[in-house]
Amino acid sequence: MDCAWQPCKWDCCAPYRTTLLAPDADHALDWVDRFDGDSDYTKRRPLPPNTWEQLQRDIEATPGRLPAGSTAVSVTGSIRLAPAFLVGTAFRMVTGADLAVMQRGQLWSTSDPFDTALAPGAEEHPVDQGDELAVAVAVAVATDPIKDVMTYLREQHVPVSKLIVLTPPGGPAKDGSVPDSTAANALTVGIRDHLRGVTRPVRRMHLFLACPMGLSLFLGHRWNRLCQTVVYEDIKVDEGYEPAFTIEA
Repeated sequence: MDCAWQPCKWDCCAPYRTTLLAPDADHALDWVDRFDGDSDYTKRRPLPPNTWEQLQRDIEATPGRLPAGSTAVSVTGSIRLAPAFLVGTAFRMVTGADLAVMQRGQLWSTSDPFDTALAPGAEEHPVDQGDELAVAVAVAVATDPIKDVMTYLREQHVPVSKLIVLTPPGGPAKDGSVPDSTAANALTVGIRDHLRGVTRPVRRMHLFLACPMGLSLFLGHRWNRLCQTVVYEDIKVDEGYEPAFTIEA
């Protein structure tokens, strides 16, 4: 199933298979009953006593659940953005893994070639609350996330010096800003390379994602030579965001 609003049910296999369902997967996770909410639209965070830490352990154990020697992994199902990013980090490129995922009817693969990295647009907004860094990846979204993220950072006193907002070169104003797998790989590398420069003196990054699920997966896959990263989930209610996973990079 590829419905992006179903929160946390996914599976993976090796090698790539594009029509995989959970019963055929080499490994599957179903978190639907472990998330709070009455519908697929409201299930955005764990239902106590379940925690983000438990879910992180589930995902990070996944590579060890696959057949020995698995390097080409297909990710299917429905995943929210923070878990998708964490799946990418569990199968980072530096481990020799490649990932594939269906994105709006297209097969996106981390092994698809591109000519040059696509440098993102970047805006900086001062926060002046500490020496850490906040980053919002704003790709193909109808609503600009800057206001909501800035509100969260200030209300929760997150110790960051500024918020950097990264977009495709043409901006995030329309769907299709990342039209295919080649563009997704090029933009992923461009975002990572940009952040390698700005985070060199920073010990922790706070990451907010507003992008296609496939791009979140690809970002996690290439997330290396960066600082410790706290990735947030958009929970829509209460504070608006919630820290989900902490990742060493």
